[in-house]
Amino acid sequence: MRVMVLVKATEDSEAGLMPSTELLAAMGRFNQELAEAGILLAGEGLHPSSKGKRVAFDGASRTVIDGPFGATGELVAGFWLWQVKDMEEALAWAKRCPNPMPGPSEIEIRPLFEMADFGAALTPEIAAAEARLRDQVAG
Repeated sequence: MRVMVLVKATEDSEAGLMPSTELLAAMGRFNQELAEAGILLAGEGLHPSSKGKRVAFDGASRTVIDGPFGATGELVAGFWLWQVKDMEEALAWAKRCPNPMPGPSEIEIRPLFEMADFGAALTPEIAAAEARLRDQVAG
């Protein structure tokens, strides 16, 4: 099962405060453990929402909204993609993670949809197109 692990933003991350050398080193060690265990698929930190944009959709209309965005605790400051056997394994790894922020912080774990989750809506043609796209992206 693949999961997205979301590091929630804090006031410090939204203010653009950079992590300490100690935190960078601790996260580097944790990422190395994830990689050696075959768990880590990808992971990155994100700039504050003040450097971001949103695109709002309403039918054919598109509206660009400049950051920063409100509700700091609902924003994402970074992410990982992990390949785990189940949610329990994901939770076990998340509990081993160094605190990703200088103060209180949260990590959210959400399963990714897999092709089988779409049931009958996933026609053989759509499945083939998706497989071709994944092969193209993988190089």
